[in-house]
Amino acid sequence: MEQITRKSNNRNNALLAFIRKEFFHIFRDKRTMFILLGMPIVEIIIFGFALTNEVKNSKIAVFDQSADAATMAITSELNASRYFDVVRQLHSYNEIGAEFRKGTMKMAVVFPKNFNQDLQHLNKGQVQLIADASDPNVATTLTNYASAVILDYQDRITQQRKLPYTIKTEQRMLYNPQLKGAYSFVPGVMAMVLMLICTMMTAVTIVKEKETGTMEIMLVSPLQPLKIIVAKAVPYLLLSLVNIASILLLSRFVLGVPIQGSLLLLISEGILFIITSLTLGLLISTSTDSQQTAMFISLTGMFLPTVMLSGFMFPIENMPKPLQIISNLVPARWFYSIVKDVMIKGLGFAAVWKETLILVGMTAGLLGLSIRKFKVRLE
Repeated sequence: MEQITRKSNNRNNALLAFIRKEFFHIFRDKRTMFILLGMPIVEIIIFGFALTNEVKNSKIAVFDQSADAATMAITSELNASRYFDVVRQLHSYNEIGAEFRKGTMKMAVVFPKNFNQDLQHLNKGQVQLIADASDPNVATTLTNYASAVILDYQDRITQQRKLPYTIKTEQRMLYNPQLKGAYSFVPGVMAMVLMLICTMMTAVTIVKEKETGTMEIMLVSPLQPLKIIVAKAVPYLLLSLVNIASILLLSRFVLGVPIQGSLLLLISEGILFIITSLTLGLLISTSTDSQQTAMFISLTGMFLPTVMLSGFMFPIENMPKPLQIISNLVPARWFYSIVKDVMIKGLGFAAVWKETLILVGMTAGLLGLSIRKFKVRLE
């Protein structure tokens, strides 16, 4: 009995020794540490502030032929919004085309003569919005924003008066009333960073042992293949938890994205996705013979599917049917959906159990393949 206990303790000590060895390898490589801990911070800041689908601080010009109280009030409200900066007051239609050709503005707002008089006596006023449609999405967004500001002004001045044949629409934006792009980018960046970091780092770990000649030491160790794989993955799991914490802190206090749902559930799902990504990286590592090949597969094979087929950049329902089927094989798709439901919508486990089960199945399958590949390499 004591002999069995002693053997078990020796195996546990050997496992801890392998884990410590992996930590030492990581900490000695400053470039690896930067990729592991620095890249997530850089990514969340870049995507949160620079790469956003919001249109803010767009330069516009105003051609005010009426110059009355109403036109000046509307101009002031446009300039006060976070979407527009009124940079020019124009004096003729010819100046509009000239400014567009210079690229100094994105939209021109044109008020006709007697605008306020028509509004008061005829119960209608017309405003012309001229946008630079070389980028149609930006042009459409700007005109919609401007129309909303003008409609808000109309609602205030009408008060209890009923304008004839006026159709009023009410808009409600659930979960993201201010239409901030960060609400969409934060879940996507979290999925992309964890997938790339975990997969890329673990993809080279076993291959590195082969190239440096330390695989022989692992072959004669008392550890089973499963424990060797666990020892390789544990350091990256713990460091990835630091990445989750940094992403959530930056999202909350820098980008202003609240965590509406359970923080414990969100972290638990993050750990599951990290394990899925680690097992995928280990499978790549056990299936390749050089670090360059493993790195190439992890970058090209994971980056494009994660960005293109996870729903992060483009809606999956708009894709052709074959691509929709292929997207089901991308783990980031399911984690992206989980983060949106828990973090943004405030939903519980009942809403994400299906995605969670899919990730569990992927993890089990990838881990089994990794162990099988590892055994083949050991023979």
